[in-house]
Amino acid sequence: METTLNILVILATFMLSGLGIMSMFAPRRIVANFAVEPVGTAGLSTIRSVIGGLFLASVALLVIGLTTGQTLGFLAVAILMAVVAVGRIVGILADGFDKAVLPPLVVELVIIAVLITAYTQLSA
Repeated sequence: METTLNILVILATFMLSGLGIMSMFAPRRIVANFAVEPVGTAGLSTIRSVIGGLFLASVALLVIGLTTGQTLGFLAVAILMAVVAVGRIVGILADGFDKAVLPPLVVELVIIAVLITAYTQLSA
């Protein structure tokens, strides 16, 4: 079980790494994934800093947890993902349903479940 949880956390880490690196270093390629349109240099900077920065900070917390065994970072990233998921749900309620919102929401919920499970099981 411990190995499986570590593998799942590593998979989440790689996924978030890809999103963070793309957001930070190739923001024009990532805008379609997030359905946002940057306005000028300031918009690109926001994608790099806010989106890329949050993903890469999450990656750092997961890597620290994986390498040190101190899994509190897993919980921190799960909370961050939960707030993102709540934002998607608020968007559905406020703006209406769009099927394009479901795949990322499901991925976020799976990451939350994996990280909370890993935190509870591996921190004992």
